[in-house]
Amino acid sequence: MTQTGPMSAMSKQMQDCVEACMSCHSICEETMSSCMQMGGQAQMQIMRALIDCSEMTRMCADMMMRRSPLSAEMCAMCAKACDMCAEACMSMPDDPQMMRCAEACRRCAEMCRTMAGATM
Repeated sequence: MTQTGPMSAMSKQMQDCVEACMSCHSICEETMSSCMQMGGQAQMQIMRALIDCSEMTRMCADMMMRRSPLSAEMCAMCAKACDMCAEACMSMPDDPQMMRCAEACRRCAEMCRTMAGATM
């Protein structure tokens, strides 16, 4: 990637956080698909967490990329959604997709917490 254009002023830390958010968003979407195939009541609660996390991570990445003044607060909320989603996915420790999702959520939550504490 060249150092011209909108990304050039973005810190490495922020770029990493945007990537973690986008990666988490994708895996949440994939996990929703596998969750829907399973059906059942337990999956409904996991689905809620997945939907919240998927939406939050996408929005959080968008806000950081456009340098929204609300980015830090959004990162804090996003970390919370990611934590809740990781916890929900951990309720199915035998499912490898759920475990991959929980890992992506944890990584994203950690990066978002760091960004929430940073001055953007």
